[in-house]
Amino acid sequence: MHRLNFESNRRGFLLGSAALAAGFALPRLVFAAAGGSARLIVVILRGALDGLSAVPPIGDPDYIGLRRELAIARPGVPDGALPLDSVFGLHPSLSFLHERYRADELIVFNAVASPYRERSHFDAQNVLENGLASPAGSADGWLNRALGTLTKKSGKRAAPAVAISQNLPLILRGAVAVLSKSPITTPDVDGELLARLADLYSKDEWLSARLSEAEQSEKLGDGETLGAPMQAAAMPAPGKRNEQFSRVARMAAAVIKTDGGPTIAALEAFGWDTHANQGGAQGTLAQRLAGLDQGLRGLGDDLGALWARTAVLVVTEFGRTAAINGTHGTDHGTGGCAFLVGGAVEGGRVIADWPGLAQSALYQNRDLRPTLDLRSIFKTVLSEHLQVDSASLANRVFPDSAGAHPLRGLMRA
Repeated sequence: MHRLNFESNRRGFLLGSAALAAGFALPRLVFAAAGGSARLIVVILRGALDGLSAVPPIGDPDYIGLRRELAIARPGVPDGALPLDSVFGLHPSLSFLHERYRADELIVFNAVASPYRERSHFDAQNVLENGLASPAGSADGWLNRALGTLTKKSGKRAAPAVAISQNLPLILRGAVAVLSKSPITTPDVDGELLARLADLYSKDEWLSARLSEAEQSEKLGDGETLGAPMQAAAMPAPGKRNEQFSRVARMAAAVIKTDGGPTIAALEAFGWDTHANQGGAQGTLAQRLAGLDQGLRGLGDDLGALWARTAVLVVTEFGRTAAINGTHGTDHGTGGCAFLVGGAVEGGRVIADWPGLAQSALYQNRDLRPTLDLRSIFKTVLSEHLQVDSASLANRVFPDSAGAHPLRGLMRA
C-alpha cells in the first residue's frame, strides 16, 4: 500500500508521522468578543468541499486514474496546480492562499475529517460544530464553549457576541450570549434543499404553490429563464456568488477593526455539494474556489495591521469520493482538507499523514481515508492562539476527544 507520512514546507518535507505529534449564497456571519489581541475567524464551507481538487495530490500515482477529467495537472503547464511540494499542490484558483503559503502564512492540512463516518450533510455539520463524536448529545458548539472558558478566565460575566444570520450557527450556540441579527439581503437557498422541500410539500397544494412562487421569484431575481432547472435557479451566477462572499468577508474585517470590536468571527458559505459537472481547473468548483480566495484576500487587505494577529481556519463537514462519478462530479466522501491562514500562523507547510489513493488504501473502497482528526487542529489553535488551557479543552470544549491529540507549533510564538 502506498503510504507517505510527512509534514512538508516549501523548503522541503520531513518524513515521519512523529512530526504531527511533535510539532454562496450570502454567507452568515458571527462575531464574538473574547479579550486579548488575537483574532480568530472560522470559515465553514457547507456542502462538503472536494479536498482532492482544492489540494490535489499531484505526486500520488493513483490520482489521475481516479479523477480523470477532474484531475488537476502538475505545476508548470496551463491550468496546472500551484506548487506546494513534491506531493501536493493547490487548485489554480487559490492564488491568494498560494501567496500566503509562500509568505509562510498558510498551513494546508490533508486527509482530515471530524469523527463522523456517515454521509449526511446535516449530521456531519452538527459533528463539525458541536465538537463531539456524534451529531446528537449537545445543544451547544465548541466555539461557544471555548468562549465560556475565556469569559471565566478574564473575569467577565459574558463575552459579547453578534450573529448576522438567519439562524445562529451551532458552533456559537451555548451559554455565552450571542446577539442574532438577520442580514438585509436574504441568503440564497441551496438547490438540494429546494428539491427536498418540493418532495416534502408535493402533497400539500398550498405549500407547494408557495414554494413554486418563491422559486420563480428567485429565477427572475437572478435573471434566469423560467425553464431553468431548480438547482440553477437556486444558485446565483458564479460572479454574483463570489461578489457576495467578498462583500461579507470585508464586512467581517470592518466589524473586527472597530474600537472594542469582536476578536472571534464565524463565517459560513454554501454551495460546495458538487455532485454533477464539477469541473477541474475550470468550471463550477473552480469558480467557487476563486470566490473563496477572493473573499479571503479582501479580508486580509481590509484587516491591515490586524492581519499579523489573525488566524483564519477554513473547514468543511467531510470530503468527497476519490473517484469521479457518472455525472462528472463527486459524491459525499470522508477525508478532506482544511486551511489555516493568517499573519499569526507559522505557515509554509503541508501537514498530512497521507494514506494514498490505491484502491486498498481507500476508506470503504471509495473515499480518502482520514488520518487526522479536525479537533486536533481546533485544540491547537485554541490553545496556542487564544490560550485556552489544556484541561478546559479536554474536559469542557471537546469532552470526548481523548484520541484527538493536539499538534504543536501551528501558531507563531
